[in-house]
Amino acid sequence: MTHPIELIIEEPVPGSFVWRLLETDANGANPTVLRSAFDAADSYEAALASGQRALHSEIRNIAASAH
Repeated sequence: MTHPIELIIEEPVPGSFVWRLLETDANGANPTVLRSAFDAADSYEAALASGQRALHSEIRNIAASAH
């Protein structure tokens, strides 16, 4: 993988959690939003689980396009 992807969870409003996938360049700089949650989750754990599914989906897409 040449562009690292980071999963972050934020709480913009108390009790409302959203995830984002940030993609950086090969040096880990210049992050851009690759994907983000459509809706906020009620808990950190729910947002984390949803974000992890999105991250795994991106990894599968990258692997599929490499073949």
